[in-house]
Amino acid sequence: MADKITIDRLNVYYAATQVCRNLSARFAAGEISVITGASGSGKSTLLTVLNRMWVENSSARVSGAVKIFLDKRWHDIITPTISDQQLRRKVGMVLQTPNPLPMSISANMRLPLRLVNEHRRNDADERIYTALKRVGLWHEVKERLNDDARSLSGGQQQRLCIARALITGPEVLLFDEPTSALDEDASARIEALLESLRQQCTIILVTHNTAQASRLAQRLFVMEHGELRQNHRHQSALQKCE
Repeated sequence: MADKITIDRLNVYYAATQVCRNLSARFAAGEISVITGASGSGKSTLLTVLNRMWVENSSARVSGAVKIFLDKRWHDIITPTISDQQLRRKVGMVLQTPNPLPMSISANMRLPLRLVNEHRRNDADERIYTALKRVGLWHEVKERLNDDARSLSGGQQQRLCIARALITGPEVLLFDEPTSALDEDASARIEALLESLRQQCTIILVTHNTAQASRLAQRLFVMEHGELRQNHRHQSALQKCE
């Protein structure tokens, strides 16, 4: 499987505190890679590096090399060869707690298009329809597009956030504990959605849920004290099942 993301000797600091330590890893295209580890081990920080959200923190400092293969070429995102706007269009992120904005369902979906200056495209409505349908939400909200997005259930809100991330056509999706705030049924629905999305996106999922990691991971990584290692035993077990 071809690499989608390569990381070489990554170090991340917040002021004097080092969060990631000489971290190297490869993430394959078209797979679900899962990262587990204790709270505070650096998992979420790693995700913020992959879509350059770390630059929003004035105390953050990063060294090393992180490259992502986007639009058929490699981009360095530490000494960037791609703008933040271009990168976040292609590398979407979904957070732990559903975060629909205080506006209508339709406006939530249109916002990413505005941020990448594509909101006037003739196909905006079609893209909203396609993204909502992709996450299984269209038939639940098609008569409610002008309603406040916060009126949706927790599971619906999280699927809306995933649809919002999908609307710009990302090649990579980052998920930070996306089911931890959801009940069992809603979590199962999100897991099924992630399985289907890997056909079109490379997925990196951070989770504390070891059962979820076992179900979803094609590659399993463990973060400990800012260092990342691949669980080759898990990979070997998966290969025996194929």
